Amino acid sequence: MTRARETQEWTAFRPDGAMDLEATLDCGQAFRWRAASSPALGDHFEGVVFGNRVRLKQVESELLFTSEPDPPSSFRPVLQDYLGLGHDLEAIYTALASDSVLAPLIHRYPGLRILSQEPWECLVSFICSANNNIARISQNVEDIARAFGRRIALQDGERWAFPSPQAVADAGESALRDLRLGYKAKYVHQTAALVSQGQVDLYALREESYERALEAVTTLPGVADKVGNCVLLFSLDKLEAFPVDVHIHRAMWDSYPDTRAFIPSPRDGPKPRKPTPKQVRQIREWAAQRFGPHAGYANQYLFYDDLLKSRRR
Repeated sequence: MTRARETQEWTAFRPDGAMDLEATLDCGQAFRWRAASSPALGDHFEGVVFGNRVRLKQVESELLFTSEPDPPSSFRPVLQDYLGLGHDLEAIYTALASDSVLAPLIHRYPGLRILSQEPWECLVSFICSANNNIARISQNVEDIARAFGRRIALQDGERWAFPSPQAVADAGESALRDLRLGYKAKYVHQTAALVSQGQVDLYALREESYERALEAVTTLPGVADKVGNCVLLFSLDKLEAFPVDVHIHRAMWDSYPDTRAFIPSPRDGPKPRKPTPKQVRQIREWAAQRFGPHAGYANQYLFYDDLLKSRRR
């Protein structure tokens, strides 16, 4: 159950279970949130969620938000679902806390949740993520929205909804290259054409098994195992998904010595070797056996911890 009240500036509600808003929005899942501040609203996050400009902040155990153009009373259930507030964190923590590596991370980052994003925007975001950093991915996604998306009617400021697959397909590869997407412009354009033609129904994949959903998304241009698992985890409600990138590769090698039998060292030589596709599958199979249906949460806590270490280096 949640408790809601209307204030002059904010609508507030209290989530069930732990919630760390900053960690959840800052851990590399989504790319259109930014820190903001104003005299009237104070410090908060601003993002675009399902065609709405959303302002969001946490005050102790409460979340406070505004939404435009949809009124907060109708948008609140959408936001609650987006923030992963339906996930039973206590049960997930109980299942994972027996792992000696994860237990301190759960204690360190209580309330970090996995989002449930709009699948099309999430798919394009992670196609753009290849050989990219978070700041650059964020710029790519914002540029695509500004160039081809619908302007959101706001009382102040400017934001844009993420464009539909048809709008991106109609824009053409050249226009995407003009946004400095590089070689990924081709993949985004080709994928937009296929999705707009109905060859892959992203929302329908929420009802499919993990295996069938992964098979479907990895048929799309620019979507291999890592991107596919990110899309499944962050937008298709497949909490068993386990994306393998440089952070997970390093965390697995450092924290789980038994994985060293089948993955290369991330630190050998000036250019460390990356896992092969076969080795990535082995890592995922290992994670599925160790973490079961909560592998995605294990993944995100390992990822976030390594990401913070990287920022401090």
